[in-house]
Formats: sequence, structure tokens, C-alpha cells
Amino acid sequence: MKALVLTEYNHLAYQDVPEPQTGPGQVLIQVRACGICGSDVHGMDGSTGRRIPPVIMGHEAAGLIADVGAGVTGWKEGDRVTFDSTIYCGSCHFCRRGETNLCDDRRVLGVSCEEYREDGAFAEYVAVPERVLYRLPEELSFERAAMAEPLSVACHAVHRTPIHLNDTALVAGVGVIGLCIVQWLRAAGCGRIIAVDLDEQRLDVARRLGAEEGLRGDSEHVAERVLELTGGRGVDVAFEAVGITATVQLAVQCLRKGGALTLVGNLSPTVEFPLQAVVTRELSVNGSCISRGEYPACLELLSRGVVEVDPLISAVAPLAEGPSWFERLREAERGLIKVLLTPPNDPLRSRGR
Repeated sequence: MKALVLTEYNHLAYQDVPEPQTGPGQVLIQVRACGICGSDVHGMDGSTGRRIPPVIMGHEAAGLIADVGAGVTGWKEGDRVTFDSTIYCGSCHFCRRGETNLCDDRRVLGVSCEEYREDGAFAEYVAVPERVLYRLPEELSFERAAMAEPLSVACHAVHRTPIHLNDTALVAGVGVIGLCIVQWLRAAGCGRIIAVDLDEQRLDVARRLGAEEGLRGDSEHVAERVLELTGGRGVDVAFEAVGITATVQLAVQCLRKGGALTLVGNLSPTVEFPLQAVVTRELSVNGSCISRGEYPACLELLSRGVVEVDPLISAVAPLAEGPSWFERLREAERGLIKVLLTPPNDPLRSRGR
């Protein structure tokens, strides 16, 4: 089969690789669309230690079941599905508590690190356990369904946050996850949403999707403006969706006393944290790691148009063109938000076990 392989750091090759085998409890999926995540773009240079070559990246995907392994029930060839990017064991202490994103044996599709290597979905086929599958609503396209993964990450972050009706919220960083957070905050009943970013075009999209205010993060008066908009108190909740010192500190500055900060971005493994401000103003701080159980809600609201992903999808391109799109995203080409890659779509062929 054809796949986009990170053969060495900063080098992607579109090449033939062996088709994955369908093991017991697994399904083989013919990938129809797979999104390029920022973690793939940032990780392919080796800086994160999470994309050690060789590896097939890609974890935001949807497609058709091409084969089912021994013991699989309730699924058949041709079913339209998406799947969780996290492969969890289902039996450890955390999985039994429903905290599958904290699984002791967690593996993430498209990730290759010191602990494990799990090829992902930038390929014609990918094999995953049946327990991570979700059936697609009939009216939902594969391209939109591939956006369920980033939507679920944003949904989980909002679930982790104590939000009350008519709260004022700040979203620092409106890339894909931040723009999804804006929509979930709107659905959760926030009265005012303030978006902060360096990119004016992304701020325009944030306004379209529910933010009342869009502020340029490179202005030295952002915190002052937020205080003006909130009667001098600050926002009730803040989301940091970048993962660098500057935006973490800005989010803290903009919070009211007793407010809540949710950290979603992790571009930098460490940041300089304003501890005294958090302690003396009694702020609550939540970490939010990927998602757990939010996929059904995401697929339902996507199919009903309650949340939108079309404004986030900048391009849909053949998988063979992947290297050039990765480069354009790495160069932060203006106007690009989310790029989806589509592998060759040959008819499903019968596979006997």
C-alpha cells in the first residue's frame, strides 16, 4: 500500500509499505481522509521526541472498514467509521475508572517514541482495536468526520473547566484546537468569548464561530483591554491553547480572582509559571490531555451543524502531495488552518481470514 513515511527527520517520502495485518479484536480501515495535526508538523524535526523515524504519522482520520479480525462483533466490511487517536488497554486502573486518556499502557496512533512505535493513518490502510471505533452518521462526510479528533480534544478541555451560564471566557491561541474551543464555549452557554492570537485571519474565523472579541496577542495592552471588557474583574475562565510562557502568563493576567485556567497546549515542555499570582488570587488550574468519551457528542453535533469545521478546513489534497503541504504548514503559510490528506480510494477488496 501507499503511505507517507517520515523516513528521517524533516523528510517525508510517499512510498510503498507493507499493508498492516488485522489481529484479533482489530479492524482494518481504508483511510478516506486524515488531517495534518500541529503535533505532526512540530514533531517531525525530532524536537518533541515523539516522531522518531521511521514512522507513518497521522491520527485524525475517518474511513471504511476493510476487514475485521477474530472476535470482532458489531462491525462489518464497508461500515463508515472514525476512531480515537488513543489506543487504550481497557483494563488498567485508569481505564476501569473511565479515564482512558490516562491509560497506563496508552499508545497514540502515528507516534514513535522511546516507549513504543504505532504507525498512523497517512496511509491507504490502518489497523486499530475495535474498542476505539465510532460509527459515522450517514450524512457526515469523511472529511468532516476526520475533524472529530481535534473537536474532541477541545470538548474535553471545556468539560474539564467549571463553566457557568453567561461566564466570560478567554481563549489564548486560536489555531485548530482554539477555534474548536470557541465553539464548545458558545454551546456551553458562555455569554462572552474573547479570542487572542497573532494572526488576524484566525481572529476573523474565531469571530465568525462565536467570539465577540478578537485581540492581537502582540499588542502590549491585551490584558488591559480584557479588564476593560469585563468591568475591571477579568474573565471567569481562560484556555491556553498554545503551550508557551507568554500565553500562559497572559491567560493568568486576564483571569478574575477565583477564576479557572485550563492548559491545553504543550508546544514547550516547560514554561515559566506565575505561581504567586495563581496562589494569591486563588486560581484553579486544570491540565487537559486529549479526550475521553467525547467522540459521540462531537459526531452528533457535527452532523447537526451545531459545531462547524468547514471554516477550519483550508485544503483537501492527495496523500502523495503530503510533503509539500507539511512544508507549507511548517512555514506558517498565511491562510492555512487545517489540511486534510486523502489516500488513493481503490474499491474495497474482499479479505479472507
